[in-house]
Amino acid sequence: MKNTINLLEVIQSLEEERGLDRAVLADIVCEGMLAAYSKKYPDLELKVSLDQKTGDLVVEVKKNIVTSVENSESEITVRKAKGFDTKAEVGGEIWLPFDEEIGRVEILRAKQVITGKIRAVEALAVYNEFIGKKGTIVVGVIHKCEFGGASVKLQDDAMAFLPKSLTLPSDKCVPGHPVRALLKEVYEEPRKENQLILDRASAEFLQRLVELEVPEVFEKIVEIKKIVRAPGYKSKMVVASNDKNIDPVGTCVGVGGGRIKPILKEIGGERIDIISASGSLESFIKDALKPAEVSRVEIKGDDSVNVWLEDDQRSLAIGKMGQNISLASQLVGRHINLVQSQESAERDALVDDEANGAFDDEE
Repeated sequence: MKNTINLLEVIQSLEEERGLDRAVLADIVCEGMLAAYSKKYPDLELKVSLDQKTGDLVVEVKKNIVTSVENSESEITVRKAKGFDTKAEVGGEIWLPFDEEIGRVEILRAKQVITGKIRAVEALAVYNEFIGKKGTIVVGVIHKCEFGGASVKLQDDAMAFLPKSLTLPSDKCVPGHPVRALLKEVYEEPRKENQLILDRASAEFLQRLVELEVPEVFEKIVEIKKIVRAPGYKSKMVVASNDKNIDPVGTCVGVGGGRIKPILKEIGGERIDIISASGSLESFIKDALKPAEVSRVEIKGDDSVNVWLEDDQRSLAIGKMGQNISLASQLVGRHINLVQSQESAERDALVDDEANGAFDDEE
């Protein structure tokens, strides 16, 4: 069968545009055309191949070899069959050229099948390329701002999606703007047209940033034990050293803040409290509540602690919208109860007594 369009040229064009293997594309085109012919001729057994020399589509139909034909579409006499194959015998089968045409509806079906299979091949290629990079930081530029986030073009031209819910409050969506993010998800098939999902708001993203900036963390000389994060506001990170001669906190901060500053810049000035894992549980809890100064800690079982502090430290311990105490509670794995110090309580009682006395006098 001759075609007005040279399929080899179509395949070559797709190969250059999509970067897919020519043999794979040829198989996909043949599968699509077979689906089109099968749609119009569902009762026939057909096969489709491509003439690699001419670019023509070769369509064939299978016929049973019989003595007397009852259905000309699926049967052929042995005499006629021997004209194609001298070894043909009654009861056998033979593939013959199929010269019937298909219409616009069937061509549309072919396009749908071809498009779907090309997308599936591309999705598999993306999955194979990026599944090993899941959980690492990737670099790209913002390609397009969308309602739910931003599409990002990665360095190798693959497209990823950065949901707005996984960005920082300080992040701006500006096409062409460079972006670094954690490769959070790699799906085998696109979900809502997205196969690669990025993330800038998680604790894991912050940990990967620290690993990039602090060689000792990357090499596990200093270990990050735990990170809790309120994106855009504050993070608290517990670190420990596997070398007694290395200070884990100072190592992460760097001389003059040289190591922590690039990280802070990347996360829009979000504060990071770095806490050493060494020491008692009481000192750990005190450090977790910084910048507040804690007077005393009392451990109440496995799920709560009482913490005494002065009045002027209470707001620091609680933090903006309660985020500091919430992060501290997550970090230590216990509910933290803030208790007023005895001196403050006595002062408040004295003030209350004086106020009540003044009120009584006025009466």
